[in-house]
Amino acid sequence: MKYVITGASGKTGKVAAEKLLEAGQEVVVVGRKAEGLQSLVEKGASAAIGDLTDEDFLTKTFAGVDAVYAIIPPIWSITESWRAYQRRVGTAITNAIENAGVKHVVILSSMGSQLAPFGAGPVSGLGEWEQQLQNVPGLNVLALRPGFFMENLYAYIPQIKGQGAFGDSLHADLKVPFVHTKDIGEAAAKQLLALDFKGFSREFVSGNRDYTIQEAAKILGEAINLPALQYIQYPSDAAKEGMISAGVPAPIAEGYTELWKGLNSGKYLADFVRTPENTTQTSLDDFAKEFTAVYQNS
Repeated sequence: MKYVITGASGKTGKVAAEKLLEAGQEVVVVGRKAEGLQSLVEKGASAAIGDLTDEDFLTKTFAGVDAVYAIIPPIWSITESWRAYQRRVGTAITNAIENAGVKHVVILSSMGSQLAPFGAGPVSGLGEWEQQLQNVPGLNVLALRPGFFMENLYAYIPQIKGQGAFGDSLHADLKVPFVHTKDIGEAAAKQLLALDFKGFSREFVSGNRDYTIQEAAKILGEAINLPALQYIQYPSDAAKEGMISAGVPAPIAEGYTELWKGLNSGKYLADFVRTPENTTQTSLDDFAKEFTAVYQNS
């Protein structure tokens, strides 16, 4: 079988590519820079260097493959709206999949993507992309819908170091599925190896259990020797202005503000169901060891 992995230098794409290579599959890894793909090339992958907004490049790369793992990578330096960026990338990938005659695609979406076109910031953009892919004739689409990335907690390190606490507008007592990106990549590889999905389907990736952000603060605080570490819940407008003043582009800050509002409302997780099949292994206690290493070297 032959696969293409987009965003292969990223966290989920790299893991998915490694698992497919370990299984003896032919893998083409896509990235903007060759150096980001070198470790995968050394393991047997072929590299395709190009941009995910380049439909012609993607069409050529997707030609003759059995399946694609497709993502819209996050970007932190945009001045256009986040949704406009997502539409540019999503449209290029979708058109290339149709042009190349690909029959199976696994995409990285998110819990909350049912809130499309609005209601969950960038996650609503992923919901739009799910709908767009469903319009490709004969395409079988599986949307992975993971919970909150554990690695997103790295963004709070400057606050913790500067203030001894961290905060946002997410409700402190709201239980949320936290998931490690490694487990998402492994879930993607599992689906790609099976290729037993038809039409449109979704698969939640749920982490080992749900946590509140206050629980996360306690676990991380103990790991970094700040046992009194607290999470502070801010009003939405204050949290948004805090992000912007810290250098986050306004479109990104506005997107996250809408996402937190969707979570806080309960609508974001309204259709989520945890099962033994979508419960993954890595806990926040496991992740805390990685967080500590990053914290100490920041």
